[in-house]
Amino acid sequence: MTSTSNTGSRRHFAGAAAALALSTAALVAAAPAAMAAETKPVRFILVGDSTMANSSGYGDALCARINRSDTCINLARGGRSSGSFRAEGRWDEVQGLLRGSAAYRATYVLIQFGHNDQPGKPGRSTDLATEFPANMARYAQEVKALGGVPVLVTPLTRRTFKGDVLENNLQPWADVVRKIAAQENVPLIDLNAKSHAAVQAMGQDEADTLAVVPRPANYMAPAVLPGTAPAGGAGAAATEPQGAPKSAFDRTHLGVKGANYFARMVEDELKAVIPAVAREFRAEGQQ
Repeated sequence: MTSTSNTGSRRHFAGAAAALALSTAALVAAAPAAMAAETKPVRFILVGDSTMANSSGYGDALCARINRSDTCINLARGGRSSGSFRAEGRWDEVQGLLRGSAAYRATYVLIQFGHNDQPGKPGRSTDLATEFPANMARYAQEVKALGGVPVLVTPLTRRTFKGDVLENNLQPWADVVRKIAAQENVPLIDLNAKSHAAVQAMGQDEADTLAVVPRPANYMAPAVLPGTAPAGGAGAAATEPQGAPKSAFDRTHLGVKGANYFARMVEDELKAVIPAVAREFRAEGQQ
């Protein structure tokens, strides 16, 4: 009985030792792969309109805040809507980049539309109830399908006050983006809410310092805001030009100060919704 018991014990321990050896070998083999994955850079791709684009938006300033070891590509373009960006073939470029994601630890695609989806932009406007939500949902779904992380961004506020109150005619488009982010279970940066609150707190004069150039002494604000129907609902909504603004000063686009201000806001919000990206940004003062 004792001999049989000892033999069984030896076999048990031998089997356990062999299993432990195999497990250890597997861990040792997997370690280099895990370390290699950890050292891969992270990539950020920006998709949107002029308020994110270079020269008129915060996108380049946001890229400047990201570590040099990572990659940030600003594909936002002035005058584009959630519909025209795809119709022009610009989304094809994003999908092509996502298909080449093996070199990156993660690819985050920030998507912000709304300004040019509003009425009054021929060839760009989308229907708020049908087209706009479908477009935003499709962008999120396609990024996920290609292994990226979609981050939906509500549209940056415009900066025109009526008396002491900041207008927000982009609110309905922001509401849709919030709904789609929840529906698709993807991260949301509520830039509309954050930027509106910040600009409301600063007031018109300070808000105007965020523009591309200083406010002219004789500046007269447009009677009708872009994206807003004239009083009484007659006629087409006010329009914004395709691409860069016609006037050097307006209350939509951003100069250096405005770009840096809102880039910092987007960075803070991105860190809040995806804490893992915090280490991908440079320390304050190193941008």
